[in-house]
Amino acid sequence: MRDQADRLRELARGSKQSEKTTKVITVTSGKGGVGKSNFVVNLSIMLQKMGRKVLIFDADIGMANDEILMGFVPKYNILDCINRNLDIEDIMITGPEGVKLISGGTGLNKIRELQEEEIRILLSKLEKLEDYDYIIMDTGAGVNETVINFIGFSDEFILLTTPEPTSIMDGYSLLKTVSYFNVKNMVSIVVNRVYNEKEGEKTFLKLNNASKKFLSIDCNFMGTVEEDKKLTEAVRKQVPIVVSFPNSKVSKNISTIAKIIDNNNIVNKEDKRVNHLFKNILQLFR
Repeated sequence: MRDQADRLRELARGSKQSEKTTKVITVTSGKGGVGKSNFVVNLSIMLQKMGRKVLIFDADIGMANDEILMGFVPKYNILDCINRNLDIEDIMITGPEGVKLISGGTGLNKIRELQEEEIRILLSKLEKLEDYDYIIMDTGAGVNETVINFIGFSDEFILLTTPEPTSIMDGYSLLKTVSYFNVKNMVSIVVNRVYNEKEGEKTFLKLNNASKKFLSIDCNFMGTVEEDKKLTEAVRKQVPIVVSFPNSKVSKNISTIAKIIDNNNIVNKEDKRVNHLFKNILQLFR
């Protein structure tokens, strides 16, 4: 466990020194079933509607759902850049408003089979991603080394939770791990599926009070997303709610969150390089 802790701290330190042109946001949750992928897809589309250039990297190895939520069946994943000699643009899905998506999916598990020259070629293709304003990483849920490292590699870490006690507890467990390994000292919290804003604030305070008392991580309340039957309808239609129901409560909530994110974007793009991000990601699966 100590070797693992040392490795995590080393990777985290490396990520803080990395240079990327793009602001990288990791969105994760302490448990599955809290609506994380829906949030990522709709947030990304909303940022794109605001005039930003956004790429979703679906890094949920077990359940890569982002493209399905946008009405697409995934045809390629990141390894097809090598296996099929495709360019990075060839494996991208173009979603609503022009938002782009790359599926890591099960291909990430096979990176360890690549030779060093193949890794070099893949990284050279990934360099073309440097002109995006945002790369939003949709990770798997839960507490594991891969998720912790994705958090460490990012510029901003968003934890999605719900008012359910199990979701709050699992979210706290994730924050506890992030704090223990000194991966990040700040987290933005979004409370999903609330009946009203007051319920969201109450949920946030539970996490914030526990973190203040026991952890060395600051919690920032980014906002809430209300329960809305139109979201279920949008999922069934495979048309994201910010497109199918732009005036819904959920769409207005996500618009508010997107504006907060964009107003807080202080990344110096001239001094950042996204290539280092993907070197770290590929290294995770070696």
